[in-house]
Amino acid sequence: MSRLLDVFETVISPSYRIFGLVDTSVDTYAPHADRANWLLSAPGMVYLQVPPQVIRASVRLESWSTVPPESDAQWSGADNVEVELPGGDLALETIDGGQKEVPLILPSSGLYRMRWHWIFNRAGGPFTSPLAGHREPLPMPPGHEEKLNDADQYCLVQIWRTAASEETE
Repeated sequence: MSRLLDVFETVISPSYRIFGLVDTSVDTYAPHADRANWLLSAPGMVYLQVPPQVIRASVRLESWSTVPPESDAQWSGADNVEVELPGGDLALETIDGGQKEVPLILPSSGLYRMRWHWIFNRAGGPFTSPLAGHREPLPMPPGHEEKLNDADQYCLVQIWRTAASEETE
């Protein structure tokens, strides 16, 4: 059974329509990734593209012992990514603001899965897609107003070790 190990919540101001969760032991850079995807990843880093209308994003990071249960809630978007976290110490990063340490406890360094969910503040919409070649309005289902905490976007990031990395230890 999956167990929630740790939680960290904060507010961040994305810059250049992205913010990232990075391993502090890695020299970060803007990953050369397919800008048609919401999540841009490279070893030690995952960046989320955000609409240009997002000034403040409320972020909840969760560390789990194994795959967390799926959310029944409706979201504007969701995506999964696998990433190597060689040091295991995390920071939230923006281009203009640099790194903000994240005191989230991970079991150890290694290979992790991340499930990202996001929703936009219905009071601040409409929001348009930041993805390359897409500029349509994004869905804004109800139900997360208390988590937005007056931010433009709320992101839930669930992180857990993958079975492949556990077998190699």
